[in-house]
Amino acid sequence: MAIEQRKLGSTGITVSPLCLGAMMFGAWGNTDHEDCIRIIHRALDAGINFIDTADVYSRGESEEIVGKALKGPPSRRDSVVLATKVHGTMGDDPNQFGNSRRWIVKEVDNSLRRLGTDWIDLYQIHRPEPDTDIDQTLGALSDLVRAGKVRAIGSSTFPAHEIVRAQWVAHKRGRERFVCEQPPYSMLTRAIEADVLPVCQSYGMGVIPWSPLGGGWLSGRYGRGGDSPASSRRAQMIPARYDMSDPDNQRKLAAAQALGELAQESGMSLIELALAFVNTHPAVTAAIIGPRTMEQLDSQLPALDRSLSADVLDRIDEIVAPGVNVRPADRGWDPPWLTDPSRRRR
Repeated sequence: MAIEQRKLGSTGITVSPLCLGAMMFGAWGNTDHEDCIRIIHRALDAGINFIDTADVYSRGESEEIVGKALKGPPSRRDSVVLATKVHGTMGDDPNQFGNSRRWIVKEVDNSLRRLGTDWIDLYQIHRPEPDTDIDQTLGALSDLVRAGKVRAIGSSTFPAHEIVRAQWVAHKRGRERFVCEQPPYSMLTRAIEADVLPVCQSYGMGVIPWSPLGGGWLSGRYGRGGDSPASSRRAQMIPARYDMSDPDNQRKLAAAQALGELAQESGMSLIELALAFVNTHPAVTAAIIGPRTMEQLDSQLPALDRSLSADVLDRIDEIVAPGVNVRPADRGWDPPWLTDPSRRRR
């Protein structure tokens, strides 16, 4: 059976409702390149035609793996909508980072080389950078579109006011505009429903949420009497997010367990419920999945055929209210005017 296809905002580009995220390919996750390539091919064979990566994922290794997978034989590049991102630190030089024209026009060529392609379908700014004028960023991206290196541009984890500002600047200065946003979104992290998703809808932007499984909290591993999130692989990398002495994380675990019971009552896995929930929102184009193993991919692919009834959606709302992050710190980006005391007090 053919899977549903969706338009990426107003671009006219058609994508699958699941996007294969490549963050876990390489040193950050699966270091076996051949196994990663098999996972990518399995996803493409299942009907996924959308891949998202970033230069900073394992310092370029993820892009290299994706490039190898698409090269073939046979080449799969023409049938894949390929997205990557720029912003993260890529070296010791302080200018190998950020949203400046100087860095973007250099780093796009590095990404093209690593990906083994002549063009990127969706080139995204990975995080906001308040110290760089958004007009500088949009001007550089516009030049890349005109040069044919990039087909469309987007943002990732931008708050609603930054999305609006970027749209306003693009309109006033005649720049290419962001046509897609990539925010954090899951049944446990719903704050974007209050502002980001309506703003994206109003501008006709596509939305491709990251972490729809809540960083593993919605993987189904943490049922009552089961494993603790503090024992997970991710907890070794970012312990604060899984510290079970944190009352917010205790509330997350309780919510995840309640959602797991709802999934069981509904005849599906918690993973399928989580992915279907994200993709049910009318503003969402495609949920980004990020498997590290073939087993993880195979547990997520059934969500391609899942839909949720209004009754199930209402039950989810009873467990986690709309527009609420169970753990408020799970925003994905902390503005420096809150985290840097010198900016708070200047």
